[in-house]
Amino acid sequence: VIIEGMRKLEYRGYDSAGVAVLTGSEMGVVKRAGRIDRLTAALEDERLSGPLGIGHTRWATHGPPTDENAHPHRDCSGRLAIVHNGIIENHDVLRARLAREGHNFSSETDTEIVAHLIESIISSRVCSLRDAVLAAIDELEGSFALVCVSAAEPDVIVVARQEPPIIVGTTETSGLVASDIPALLSYTRDIVPLDNHQVAEVRAGEIRVFGFDGIEATPEVAHVE
Repeated sequence: VIIEGMRKLEYRGYDSAGVAVLTGSEMGVVKRAGRIDRLTAALEDERLSGPLGIGHTRWATHGPPTDENAHPHRDCSGRLAIVHNGIIENHDVLRARLAREGHNFSSETDTEIVAHLIESIISSRVCSLRDAVLAAIDELEGSFALVCVSAAEPDVIVVARQEPPIIVGTTETSGLVASDIPALLSYTRDIVPLDNHQVAEVRAGEIRVFGFDGIEATPEVAHVE
């Protein structure tokens, strides 16, 4: 499902690709610099299968296009994974603070700091993934389309939009997220394009939308002919 969606968005261009899938109690990750075919070859050797996953094709901004810098990125526990379009402008400040807290980083990207920031918030506040994302975006400067998954909440995908697009949808058996409509059309033609400054919780058969202030809003469904 994830690879098919990524192939439908290849027209956007990219220099690396990766996937994270919930396998047991943590998010298994396989990622490679280069084309999706390099990723699928790697997945033949390290097959990932599970009920929850995300994938990403990246244009390098912070850090060169290497296997390590490809998305998705995980937190220290390996139980939380995120992908991100956009630029986190204050990533250096956040990285330094999180390093002082004891977080270890495995890439040069601005994106990885968001995974560790969410981890830090969850551990200090003992809150849900949605509430942790809402708290994290209060600290982020820049533009971002964030997609977050956690082994602790295997039935939900949490997304946040500040400028770059996010499209969400559901069926009776799945919740779906993408950066553009074509990736979802094999599964549903009723989609919800998130407005700017919105967060969504996406589950099978359910989409809940919130403002950055945490106030719930009514999802605006569009039918694609």
